[in-house]
Amino acid sequence: MEYLFQIALISLPAGAVIFTAIYFMRKTNERELLNLNMQLKKERQEFFLPNRVEAYQRSILLLERIHPNSMLMRLSNPGLPSAAFQVKLLSSIREEYEHNIAQQMYISTQAWDMVKKSKEETIKIINIAGQQMTATSNGMDLAGKIFEIVAEVGTLPTEIAVENLKKELQKLF
Repeated sequence: MEYLFQIALISLPAGAVIFTAIYFMRKTNERELLNLNMQLKKERQEFFLPNRVEAYQRSILLLERIHPNSMLMRLSNPGLPSAAFQVKLLSSIREEYEHNIAQQMYISTQAWDMVKKSKEETIKIINIAGQQMTATSNGMDLAGKIFEIVAEVGTLPTEIAVENLKKELQKLF
């Protein structure tokens, strides 16, 4: 019996020391993991933030470049038949979109959906105007009809998307 008592006197403090050591090692590891996670998150932000800001800038630039008024001023060619001018406008939209398609990696899904919908709505406006042209219509006639439709619509999807992209970017800061 005395032998068991001596073993208990040795084992209990030794066990307490072992459990205390394990407890503090776990706490230290948890703190180190937390610090490591925070450091990785900070490094990720430092790497991705400039890319995200650039993606918002480029997405806004895309929307500004495919805005009907902007395109008509930039691509104006009064001598072209309306059908050829329509093709030129639609081609410009597709090129701009394809050039910036990778930006969707850095902006939210909702923001990119707005960019896509704005592109599609702009294409619709151009196609609606193109359907109202005659065989003898020229680029000026098509541009005039597009300006009419834009005036009727009021706030265009490209303008709404630009505002939302700006708001979303401001939330990052």
